[in-house]
Amino acid sequence: MDVLWMRLSKRPGDPTQSLGRVDVSQFLVMLDRGDYWQCAYLIPKGTFDSLRAQGIPAFREALIRIAPFCRDRADELQNWEQIGFLSVAVNRLNHWYRPGLLCIGDAAHAMSPIGGVGINLAIQDAVATANILASALREGPVPVGLLDRVQRRRMFPTRATQAMQVFLQNRAVAPALAGKAAIRSIPFPLNLLQSFPALRRIPARLIGMGFRPEHVHTPAA
Repeated sequence: MDVLWMRLSKRPGDPTQSLGRVDVSQFLVMLDRGDYWQCAYLIPKGTFDSLRAQGIPAFREALIRIAPFCRDRADELQNWEQIGFLSVAVNRLNHWYRPGLLCIGDAAHAMSPIGGVGINLAIQDAVATANILASALREGPVPVGLLDRVQRRRMFPTRATQAMQVFLQNRAVAPALAGKAAIRSIPFPLNLLQSFPALRRIPARLIGMGFRPEHVHTPAA
C-alpha cells in the first residue's frame, strides 16, 4: 500500500475519538489532533498517479463516500500540494554499521505506518545506542564491536514489529483495498482476545512500548 496524508478541520458534532473507516476498496484512518483531523487515506501501491489524474474533485467525492460527515469541509482540499504522498516500505538493512558509522531508526529500518510505531522504534534505538556507546564515546573512537552490539540488541524488536505490521497488512488492509472482506475468518489470536478481555493489554503494550522497551541507563552528563 501507499498512503495519502492530509488534514481536515474538526467541527462540533464530529465523532469523539480517532477512528478507522473501511468501505469497498477504501480505507481511511482519522486521528483526532484537537482542532483538526489528521487523515491517512490508504491506496494500493503504485496507483497514486492514476488517482491524481482523476482530479481533486473526484478524490474529494471518494473521501465523502467513506466519511460522509466530512461533506461540509471536503472542499478544504483544493490541490494536490495539500496532500502528502508516502510510499510505504517495510524493510531493513542487513548491516547497520561501518567503522565510524551507525544507522538507527528510519536509516536502519523502514516501518509501515500501521500502528504508528515507527517513532517508537527510532527513540528506543537511540536510547539503546546511548546506553551502549556513551562511555566509549567519551574515550575516543568507538570499537566496531560496540556498533554490532547495538544492532544485535535492536534487531529482534525490529523484526518482530515488522512481522506484526506485515501480518495486519496482508490480513486486513490489502483485502480491503482489493474490495474483499477485510478478514474472512477471525484469526486464533483475535479469538483469544475476544474470549479473555484481560489479554487485550498485550497488543496494546506491544504497540505502545514495543517488543523490547529501552530505559536510559547512562549517567547524567
